[in-house]
Amino acid sequence: MHPSNSEDTDVIPVVRAETAEARTGPWWWVSRIVSYTLLATMVFILAVTVVIPRSSGSTPYTVLTSSMRPTYPPGSLVVIKPADAAELVVGTAVTYQIRSGETDVVTHRIVATRQSAGGETTYITRGDNNDVEDKDPVKLGQIRGKVWYSVPYMGYVNNWLNGEQRKITVTVIVIGLAGYALFMFAGAGLDHRTKRKESRAP
Repeated sequence: MHPSNSEDTDVIPVVRAETAEARTGPWWWVSRIVSYTLLATMVFILAVTVVIPRSSGSTPYTVLTSSMRPTYPPGSLVVIKPADAAELVVGTAVTYQIRSGETDVVTHRIVATRQSAGGETTYITRGDNNDVEDKDPVKLGQIRGKVWYSVPYMGYVNNWLNGEQRKITVTVIVIGLAGYALFMFAGAGLDHRTKRKESRAP
């Protein structure tokens, strides 16, 4: 018998145990949880602020005032989907131009409708947190659409992601997701190769 062979056989199980512990120890799990959380967060932000609105023809807006509390508090992201007249019923939250032809908009709820002698329908709106209706009736042409969905606090992110900043951020997120997927794929391949070597080891 050779003493060196005995030492080698004792070392192999220790190395295997250390490798397995590195892949399943508490820090390994913490790193995985953190990385998956960051990945999910990036995907969520990209989806609700860019992908879903753009693919559906909707428009994201940020609520800036407290007039729609508690439904849409300041900082909420509201995604507005185009709607026809049949969908604009009492109880629908809509985003409309404050003055026809201007860019400033507000999101309030339809509380009543009126029809003129000429057959034109106008909408009476009010904020959920307001005691009185808005001063001027809203015409159909002023309405940009109805609220499709909202996300609390995400409006601040939407405000930051404007213009060139949005393009840069989206590009960085896409590259980050692609890099992360490549990293996970490579890591899985290395783990599989290591396990195969360990299973073949005497």
